[in-house]
Amino acid sequence: MTATEHNPMQSKLDDLAERRDQAHHAGSPRAVERQHEKGKLLARERIDYLLDDGSFHELDLLARHRAEASGLEERPYTDGVITGWGTVEGRKVFVFSQDFTVFGGALGEVFAEKIHKMMDLAAKVGAPVIGLNDGAGARIQEGVVSLASYGGIFYRNVLASGVVPQISVILGPCAGGAVYSPAMTDFIFMVRESSHMFITGPDVVKTVTGEDVTLEELGGAMSHASKSGVATFVADDEKACLDDVRYLLSYLPSNNLEEPPVEDLGDDPDRLCPELRDILPDSPNLPYDMVEVIRHVVDDDDFFEYYTHWAKSIVCGFARIDGMPVGIVGNQPKVLAGVLDIESSEKAARFVRTCDAFNIPLITFVDVPGFLPGVDQEYGGIIRHGAKLLYAYCEATVPRIQVITRKAYGGAYVVMNSKSIGADLAFAWPTAELAVMGPQGAVEIVYRRELQQAADPTARRAELVEEYTERYANPYAAAERGYVDDVIDPAETRQKLVAGLQMLATKREELPRRKHGNVPL
Repeated sequence: MTATEHNPMQSKLDDLAERRDQAHHAGSPRAVERQHEKGKLLARERIDYLLDDGSFHELDLLARHRAEASGLEERPYTDGVITGWGTVEGRKVFVFSQDFTVFGGALGEVFAEKIHKMMDLAAKVGAPVIGLNDGAGARIQEGVVSLASYGGIFYRNVLASGVVPQISVILGPCAGGAVYSPAMTDFIFMVRESSHMFITGPDVVKTVTGEDVTLEELGGAMSHASKSGVATFVADDEKACLDDVRYLLSYLPSNNLEEPPVEDLGDDPDRLCPELRDILPDSPNLPYDMVEVIRHVVDDDDFFEYYTHWAKSIVCGFARIDGMPVGIVGNQPKVLAGVLDIESSEKAARFVRTCDAFNIPLITFVDVPGFLPGVDQEYGGIIRHGAKLLYAYCEATVPRIQVITRKAYGGAYVVMNSKSIGADLAFAWPTAELAVMGPQGAVEIVYRRELQQAADPTARRAELVEEYTERYANPYAAAERGYVDDVIDPAETRQKLVAGLQMLATKREELPRRKHGNVPL
């Protein structure tokens, strides 16, 4: 008689070990090999790399589909997705990882139920959800069941929106209905050359519209990062991408009821920034790099930019000031002189609302000559899109500080977190120009008749521009009225922000009770 026969528990344990082993190797050796040949990690390898060592607790390891009648005779454990929870830098997160080696990562009923269960738990306990997407969309054999199963994910995405951070990582194909869950999450990461997102693939596009387009051009990482504004962050390979996910989480609270994690980087809060006195060019019409201004002011020169490749006339990103995470928005004079256009308004509005949802204070650096003029902009709805940014700032109840470095003209100045729309503190450098419009345009309108009658219109125009500049292109009229709280030496910018954030740390502001506002979508 063997030892196993003596101990019935042992035979049960052996059976369990065998099942677990099958679940851990659910994909065929050939499918595993093909995944590695493409330079891609396996679903479990991704989880192991993303989470702290040994922290992963799996859910539904032994789940299997129940659709044999649909012609799916194989019933591998896990059903093509790995779900569970673990930690990142010791903080709890929930994760699902689609397994391309099992049914091509296609979603069926059980696959979706696993994700539903994991998302419900994350919402209950208030922890971020990270989706590692690498799948072929709906499982055709399961028909309408798989479509309804997608609906369950979308519904939970919306319920969790603004409650827990939701991060989508695209590590392979993501097509059709599968793209809508990532689209409703807070951040989308993509990898160059290996991840793709599209509603309809190149073949369908060719058939319907006659357009010839490659997979990479249509739905690749750089197309979505630079043209569509779908991909928030892009990395060169999967490991760099997952490193960035870990880094992003360091700025975010676990849920909307918590404060973001403070981390002292050892940068002196009383440090002056004398470099900022020389950063502006002599002529107000010459550009400079707003990212440089931001880097001088924040802790340790560390700025994690958001949508780096899209809507470049505005800069958004995360940083720390005296250890506190902040969201920073700044016009970028290097691109289109820092104007607000359709794309930059949308980009900044989305960022402002994300920060507000997760209790991250907002710092806004202003150097804006106005909204971008043009027929395309007007027909494209610049009024509606610009209103999104205005709405986002007006609605934000987190601490809000404005710093005007140079131009602050017209409605664009008002939209960029001005005092009149609820900024808690507004500072201006002595170079700030707060006016309805630039001196040239103002003189043409206000002194039109005088210029027509002048003996030497060019000389008179130059005189009037100089007068207007001296009288209006400065921060002092605004300071007299209290629209600017203080005119500061640029070198003091960091100190003022540190003091302001400390003072505002206990800010509490309630919006009127309502079902929800009506954003000008």
